Amino acid sequence: MKKISVIALVGVGLLVASCNSKEKTDTSVATEQAVAESKGEMLTVDAATSVVNWKAFHKGGFAPRWGTLNVKSGDLSIEGGQVVAGNFNIDMTSIKVDPASVTEKDKKPADLEAHLKNPDFFNVEKNPTSDFKITSVADLKEAPADAVAGANKTVSGNLTLLGKTMNVTFPAKVDVVDNTAAIQAKFTVNRTDWGIKFGTSEADPAEWMISKDIEIAIDVKAKK
Repeated sequence: MKKISVIALVGVGLLVASCNSKEKTDTSVATEQAVAESKGEMLTVDAATSVVNWKAFHKGGFAPRWGTLNVKSGDLSIEGGQVVAGNFNIDMTSIKVDPASVTEKDKKPADLEAHLKNPDFFNVEKNPTSDFKITSVADLKEAPADAVAGANKTVSGNLTLLGKTMNVTFPAKVDVVDNTAAIQAKFTVNRTDWGIKFGTSEADPAEWMISKDIEIAIDVKAKK
């Protein structure tokens, strides 16, 4: 497929665009950190009701694309009524482009999905899964205006894409009720931190066309 037909993830997965009018969540990125110790009660992530949403743009906010990624497996550790550790695995081969986001007559969602799966982006044949491992969960004193509704915690975790791991920190809504737990969040990261580059260099027009940001929205549910 020609490179000019590009979109973005995940994620995953993931490529969300930077547009001057677009708000971003309060996210920080650092090197890989020690994973939080699993303790207390273990709840299994419900793959059927959990999902990762992604949204992306070309430069300037043009031709937005969005879609989903499936959560494959995972677990959350509960101690004292709080999520203290956990992880979830993302099936990168499941990346979908919402047909509603493809308005050009000469483009098809299936073609864009195939492009995201190839080595130009997520190279899913070599990297069929990505994962997120919690490194810390802390109380959130004041949620940023653009955080997910009801955000009450600051979550940090190691996000692995293309085999590279970086630690991300973002506001999230974390609920523990009876024998269930849920984590909801939305945040934006720079794809180049994980080595996701489209084009041979920064000067390549193909790379210039695509925003470096990836917008990710997670909705992970777990139960006993």
